[in-house]
Amino acid sequence: MKRTLLPMAAVFLLPTLALAQAAKPLEDKKAIVFNEIERGFFLGVNGGFQAFIQTPGSANRPFSAGQQVQVELGYDIGERVSPALFFNATANRASADYYGYNDAHTASGDFSAISPGLGVKVRLVGFNDSQDVQRTWIYLRAQAGLVFYQPKALIDRMDLMISGGPGIEYFTRLRHFSIGLEATFNFMALTQSFGFSVLPSVRYAF
Repeated sequence: MKRTLLPMAAVFLLPTLALAQAAKPLEDKKAIVFNEIERGFFLGVNGGFQAFIQTPGSANRPFSAGQQVQVELGYDIGERVSPALFFNATANRASADYYGYNDAHTASGDFSAISPGLGVKVRLVGFNDSQDVQRTWIYLRAQAGLVFYQPKALIDRMDLMISGGPGIEYFTRLRHFSIGLEATFNFMALTQSFGFSVLPSVRYAF
């Protein structure tokens, strides 16, 4: 009789053990919690309108409109402060009577620039969405970098850019992505020229 009961008990216990083993992975899956917003190392790209109100160079320093693209690599310190290394490039239109620093007037017209540097974004005010997640932020950006102009025959010197301004950033429900729009005032310290930028942006946090 004992020999008969043992196999029968094993038959009833096996499904119970199988269910217990299946339940453990389900419990593990329930324990996984994803961040609503990913922060840490990030890659950002800004691109849009840029202009010099007063261009570098000679007495004839007209308004000059153009385009700007900036790539940045940085790290989020908490949810408010984000320092980053950046590299931006600009291309500006100028009339044929713009001679920059070329007193001999052997070159005139359009010019471009590249600028590596360091910046920081500080988020000041956050707004909650319907799920009480602060997805929308008002921020200030400040940055500084070296400027190298082209062509050399038009602007034959290096410059120091100091820029800053406000922006708005929205962290999307895709967790890793945020989008934004900012306006900055740009001052070129060595050539005493200045202008502004209006740049939409997209950012991916790793």
